[in-house]
Amino acid sequence: MQGAPPSVPVQRNSNSGSALAVLTSLFFLWGFITVLNDVLVPHWKELFQLSYGQSLLVQFCFFGAYFIGSLIYYVISISSGDPIERIGYKRGLLLGLGLSALGCALFAPASYMHSYAAHLVALFVLGLGFTLLQIAANPFVAIIGTPEDASSRLNLAQAFNSLGTTLAPLIGGWLIFDHVDASAAVRVPYAGLAVLLVLIALVVRATRLPEPARAARVERSDALRHPQLRWGMVAIFCYVGAEVAVGSLIIGFLGLDGVMGMNEDVAKHYLSLYWGGAMTGRFLGAVALNKTMPFDRKLGSMLTIGAAMFALLVLLNATGPVSIVDFWPMALLILANIAVALLARGDAGRAMGLFALVAMVLLGGVMAGNGPVALWSIIAIGLFNSILWSNIFTLSIDDLGQDTAQGSSLLIMMILGGALIPIAQGLMIDALKGADLPEVFSMKLSFLLPVLCYAYLVWYGLRGSTLRNNA
Repeated sequence: MQGAPPSVPVQRNSNSGSALAVLTSLFFLWGFITVLNDVLVPHWKELFQLSYGQSLLVQFCFFGAYFIGSLIYYVISISSGDPIERIGYKRGLLLGLGLSALGCALFAPASYMHSYAAHLVALFVLGLGFTLLQIAANPFVAIIGTPEDASSRLNLAQAFNSLGTTLAPLIGGWLIFDHVDASAAVRVPYAGLAVLLVLIALVVRATRLPEPARAARVERSDALRHPQLRWGMVAIFCYVGAEVAVGSLIIGFLGLDGVMGMNEDVAKHYLSLYWGGAMTGRFLGAVALNKTMPFDRKLGSMLTIGAAMFALLVLLNATGPVSIVDFWPMALLILANIAVALLARGDAGRAMGLFALVAMVLLGGVMAGNGPVALWSIIAIGLFNSILWSNIFTLSIDDLGQDTAQGSSLLIMMILGGALIPIAQGLMIDALKGADLPEVFSMKLSFLLPVLCYAYLVWYGLRGSTLRNNA
């Protein structure tokens, strides 16, 4: 059973709907900006003449900020109490939006300096802002309405996050890859995002948000005593690392002559499908994990959602250089996702284990296949990444009681996997190329690293998430 957030007294009012709309816009925007990193990796690799390892410093700096920011937050929480508890969720969101806007604004001077290091600093500041947004927004979505609908609200917000990740490669690729002056390509898009973040901050400030009642005294937590959380932290590390590593390399992988030989303008559409698959799988997973819905209604709903999502993905990519008929394998993959989700019979741990196992099989297709087999194997991983974050999170905080808030911050800290695993894979590619292996073989062999990550997720879903502290 998926863990529910602890009951938190909230000043509920008629503005809960508008509050959820504002919060959902944040999920969409940080999903959009995060996946722009996948466009920046190949863009800066060419612009600054970088190796694979150097280019993946993009993810290292951005997701490393999650670790540093969460670590600072954790240290403060155990020494002087939870910061969000003291300043309130609304002020936490405003502070996160301000930091994020500053990070986007720093892209302009970095582009004038023509400095890769300055761009990485901007990404680090942006990541710090997103860290605070994640810590405040995830539990906020859960507490602004009734406890029994908390999972539904969080799934909805996560789905819009995935919509942002789906649109980012298309819009960001058009803005960045098609820019005449490559050194200035990021200047206008990120300046626009800075303005948008400031506007959202003004909306948040003007919106009455239902804050939870603040405790007069915050008791000391010891979340690390829970085995399901400790193993769940490793699971978050592995999941985010594998997802980001695969997404970061899709454009470069599909551009290899031994795979598809695509240019960046074509490959960005398939990157969009990778993240669009995650969005599709999350909508489907929300239905599949509903234990009260009759099977026939569940199947009908999932088929309808699957068809609608396929139509949306085709529509989003129909104006590009990719023919509509080229997308038919995506329909079959969505049907496969529905079948595996139904096999889990509503059990979050079983669903997680099965999805991670399928991702391992797909990576086998990436490493052993060529042409369309390799292409659709790597794209389909997005579909089976879909429910992993939500399931890891809820399974990890299940039964934590008063330790839930601290446990959540520890899970956010382990987004560090998105910093370390991609760069480790990039360095692995460089090392194999240095040993005179062909580039296509070097990249394919490097996918053994995410295979190991998914193997751990299989174990956590089927076994590790059920462990409890018997003391």
